[in-house]
Amino acid sequence: MSTDDVAWKLSMHLCDCCCYNKANRETAVEIKESVRGKDVYIIQTGTKNVNNDMMELQILAYACRTSCARNIVGVIPYLPYSKQSKMRKRGSIVCKLLAKMLSKSGLDHIITIDLHQKEIQGFFDIPVDNLRASPFLIEYIQTTIPDFRNAVIVARNPNSVKRVTSFAERLRLSIAVIHGEEKDEDEPDGRNSPPPVQGADFAFNPIPAIQAKEKPPLNVVGDVGGRIAIIVDDMIDDVQSFVSISAVLKERGAYKIYAMATHGLLSSDAPRLIEDSCIDEVVVTNTVPHEIQKMQCNKIKTVDISGMLVEAIRRIHNKESMAYLFRYIGMDD
Repeated sequence: MSTDDVAWKLSMHLCDCCCYNKANRETAVEIKESVRGKDVYIIQTGTKNVNNDMMELQILAYACRTSCARNIVGVIPYLPYSKQSKMRKRGSIVCKLLAKMLSKSGLDHIITIDLHQKEIQGFFDIPVDNLRASPFLIEYIQTTIPDFRNAVIVARNPNSVKRVTSFAERLRLSIAVIHGEEKDEDEPDGRNSPPPVQGADFAFNPIPAIQAKEKPPLNVVGDVGGRIAIIVDDMIDDVQSFVSISAVLKERGAYKIYAMATHGLLSSDAPRLIEDSCIDEVVVTNTVPHEIQKMQCNKIKTVDISGMLVEAIRRIHNKESMAYLFRYIGMDD
């Protein structure tokens, strides 16, 4: 998504500013025109250089705040670290930390698209508009996929069932769910330390012994034989799981397989894996730049959603209701 396109559709010009790294790798910004008393919209998404992207956004927002801008709105199509929104093992909730940093940097409002978890909005101390890209993806299915009435919407895991059900209800299609996971040996995470004392004999055991959870191998719950399988998720980052799922769907008789998501991160060697897989087409929006990956793999298609951001900016600037952008959007979407 190009900021030039957004500015052109709004009939506005881009502010002349410069973001660069100094010799010691510190980030510096320079705003070359006055923003005093103006409404400023900073468009910045999360790319592969995610840490630098977020520092640029915060420093630029703080520069606008200290330059007496009236309102500062951060337009972040893809919010990084959104997968780290839960406590796992001895980690931390990094998404909450990022939310606090953005809130303190000077931003008054944030516009984003398809957060990994809708509850992430509660991490922020400022208003957050979480727009949905599903209408654009559904329109792509209806206009581009031939015989889409013979399709089935596939949930990559049980956690994605609500999102997939929302798609299926609007398309009047059935769903299938992938259950299980590939065998992967987890490394010890230290939760059994310190080790039990050898020869110790306790009078009682306060914690009952429970067997470790073991998921079955990948399996499809639902009928996909002789049908088009459309895997729907919020982002495609590591494509190995999609490749494994597509192989299972092909074994179950699906004759065409699509993978569809809002954010196409396509990390690592994703283009090569997609090219060599059973997936016929990967459809993502332009919330994250992926022009290089498209040149490496002809199966990757892009849906433009810049018009939705343009309308959101226009409505916020004119203090209009945002309800229009959430028409026909279910609570589970």
